[in-house]
Amino acid sequence: MRYFLVAAEKRSFRQAAIDLGVWESTISRGIRDLEDEIGVALFIRHPSGVKLTNAGSKFLNHARVAIGRIEYALKDAGAAGRGEVGMVRIGIFSSLASGFLADLLQTYQLQNPCVHLDFAEGSPADHISAVQHHRRDVAFLTGEPAAYGCETVRLWEERVFVVLPQNHSLVECDVVTWDGLQDEHFIVSETDPGPEIHDYLVKHLADLGHHPCVERCSVGRDNLMKLVALGRGLTLTSEATTGAAFPGVVYRPIEGERLPFSAVWSLRNDNPAFRRLLSMARALSKQAAAGSHNGATTSP
Repeated sequence: MRYFLVAAEKRSFRQAAIDLGVWESTISRGIRDLEDEIGVALFIRHPSGVKLTNAGSKFLNHARVAIGRIEYALKDAGAAGRGEVGMVRIGIFSSLASGFLADLLQTYQLQNPCVHLDFAEGSPADHISAVQHHRRDVAFLTGEPAAYGCETVRLWEERVFVVLPQNHSLVECDVVTWDGLQDEHFIVSETDPGPEIHDYLVKHLADLGHHPCVERCSVGRDNLMKLVALGRGLTLTSEATTGAAFPGVVYRPIEGERLPFSAVWSLRNDNPAFRRLLSMARALSKQAAAGSHNGATTSP
């Protein structure tokens, strides 16, 4: 087809061969094979060159369209193979208000504008099941969960914060300790990540010999923050959430508490767009770790 198009443009097999870098006999034989296959003569051959037949002129229009579509298909398939287009399905168990994950996704989207990022919230168990059954490409979860057929890599850490009403006495503290929280009333959502926060509170406060008072509320995170502002109780959140401002509440870090986050994906996942995201996540994680190390060694 390409031999035919160039020969039709140049009106010469010899000139077509020069432009394409092949022997003139290769052009002649290729076009003859094409004519034999479709059953019509495409060119009238004469000593000074070639001229399209009536059938050849009709065929030329279709050939141009066909070659254009093939070239587009090759470019499109190549872009998909390199992960430049497509979709990445992401399960999240963290806030996108700020922090590592927000920076990662923003950077990735800027560099890969033709890749669609599809997000879903849910429990760790739901996310892992979705990854195992290839309904999600990756899940970003707390801890370092182990799942059959999946690989896990730890990417970043976030400080743990207590959420206080703005008139609470602990607002005066730059950092809060577990001892200072042992007699407080806590509220958590019944939906995720409420159950995980509940278990986190029970573990840490029980270690001090206290049975924590934790109330489950049938509200989402935004309304839970409103309940904190109204004085119904305190709650916990990760550092990324503190990038979102809620009227009437104040965030204070809990001394020494850091929460690890990991990416979990199926070993059989061959989505190139996801692989590009994972590669970027690893690189940013190394940069963050190096920056943290340098900051620690240079600080007084």
